[in-house]
Amino acid sequence: MDGPLSTPAGNQATALGRPAQAPPPRHWMLTIPRLFLAAIMFVVMANLLLGVVLRYVVVPFTDYFDLPSVSFFWVEEVGEFGLAWLTAIGAAVAIIERTHFALAVFTQRLSPRTRVIVDRVNHALIAGFGALVAIYGWRIAMLNAMLESPGLSINLAWLYGSAVAGGTLTAIYGLAVVFGVMRPNDAPLHGEA
Repeated sequence: MDGPLSTPAGNQATALGRPAQAPPPRHWMLTIPRLFLAAIMFVVMANLLLGVVLRYVVVPFTDYFDLPSVSFFWVEEVGEFGLAWLTAIGAAVAIIERTHFALAVFTQRLSPRTRVIVDRVNHALIAGFGALVAIYGWRIAMLNAMLESPGLSINLAWLYGSAVAGGTLTAIYGLAVVFGVMRPNDAPLHGEA
């Protein structure tokens, strides 16, 4: 089929007879956390919607007809657990996506080689911070492993385990950038054009 629909959008290389470059394959260490984040986001949004329906529709209905009340305190706990995991894993994924806030005032005046060194040192510091978060998150998780959440009776180690998972991923992603195994999301280094 030779027409405008046979050429992928924005790729003129195939139309000119040259082979198109395939996009770089996504690493499984990026894909799995993203899918996990999407699943948690879906659960949290559904949980939030359910909480609103229970609070503002079901409770007035049961009060009006003098029916037994519906307990929905567990909705807040699901939201707290989801928020903790979204924040911890999302912060790690944002390292590779380069979506964390960065201010390139000084580094734009450096040579490209020096910018790469500064970027790698920055990611080494990020990896060190992730390791600290994972270590202390593990300690807190073990300290609170005997406690349960009041609504769902879930072991609180699962809540603090988000710090362990997020810190570990942060350390892994930071070290992967330092050693050149992964490159942050095709964005130029700060100050490069």
